[in-house]
Amino acid sequence: MTAAGSSWYKSSFARFLLVGILNTLVGLGLSFVLYNVLHLGYWPSTFLGNTIGAAFSFVLNRSFTFRSKVSVQNSWWKFALVILCCYGFSYGTSLLLGNLWSSLFPSTNQTWVHNAAILFGNGMYTISNYLGHKYFTFRTPALPAKELSVSSLERGRGSDR
Repeated sequence: MTAAGSSWYKSSFARFLLVGILNTLVGLGLSFVLYNVLHLGYWPSTFLGNTIGAAFSFVLNRSFTFRSKVSVQNSWWKFALVILCCYGFSYGTSLLLGNLWSSLFPSTNQTWVHNAAILFGNGMYTISNYLGHKYFTFRTPALPAKELSVSSLERGRGSDR
């Protein structure tokens, strides 16, 4: 395997995608079941599916994807905020696009339009979610310049001790 190929699966984005596959089975699968089988409607189906998927996702993303040392106390509310913002933005935008499609092509089956909106919204949600968690929820605070230089010096002298 090439260096680029072996480093790809070690990246946080690759781990995020792996967790996302599992999370998709849970969250998106549940959204489709709630919408198509239980007929709960677009918003309840996507909200419940994503809420259950998010709880599952928090545990795996905190420990596996981002290998975060940020405390649960300091990260859970950030995680919830990112999830809610991404949910509203992604699924709201995808529903608006679905409604636009329906106005341009009124003979399109509404179940198909809503299923397409759920799928498209999930793609937008995945990308915005990754960025929010990487740069906000599980971000490790940078060391101040003084601590960084002292830390670097100590590592360099570690073999002299």
